[in-house]
Amino acid sequence: MGLADFLDPLQQPLLTVLDTPVSWTEVLGFGSGALCVWLVARQHLANWPIGIANNLFFILLFVPAGLYADAGLQVVFIALALYGWWTWTHGGGPGSSSLPVRRTSRTEWGRLLAAGAVGTLGLTLLLDHRTSSTVPFWDAVTTALSLMATYGQCRKRLESWWLWIAADLVYIPLYAHKDLYLTSILYAGFLTLCVVGLRNWSRDLTGRTSAPLEVAA
Repeated sequence: MGLADFLDPLQQPLLTVLDTPVSWTEVLGFGSGALCVWLVARQHLANWPIGIANNLFFILLFVPAGLYADAGLQVVFIALALYGWWTWTHGGGPGSSSLPVRRTSRTEWGRLLAAGAVGTLGLTLLLDHRTSSTVPFWDAVTTALSLMATYGQCRKRLESWWLWIAADLVYIPLYAHKDLYLTSILYAGFLTLCVVGLRNWSRDLTGRTSAPLEVAA
């Protein structure tokens, strides 16, 4: 049995949403993606392997849809997931088994915004001139925002949730435009989970920073 024999069934329609066939790949991407974000919001380490599985499903989904930057982004996500997996277990410093939530510094913001702007411009030009993408700018800007957010997630920076929220607000209409309705609904769910994650991480940061004051009192 070849790889095509394994992948072809995943591309077959499983159900229909708004008169549009929805494949096994999109359904599996929906489920693994929702579980991953829920686990991130709870700071659970299992989000990383679940996220890698989600990235693989999305590669199979995005290439036929012509979302080449988003497909390539999944490969980068896998590499970042491996980095984030290691960082969450080893990045807290000596004597710590976990990485605490922190705020993004001004230096990090400057680097992220500069990288995001350059990445968006470069990808837009690449997709517009070298691929058949029909949405080069929007494909590029969501890619840049997602990479910025994932870096922050790997380092447990609180503001990474705001970057995810910004990305999701673009992803939702973008995927609907590409007739990926289930994925668009998934990202609406992601948006809600991002708000929950922002709240949970904010509480964790506030509780951790205020604890010494409470002891001292």
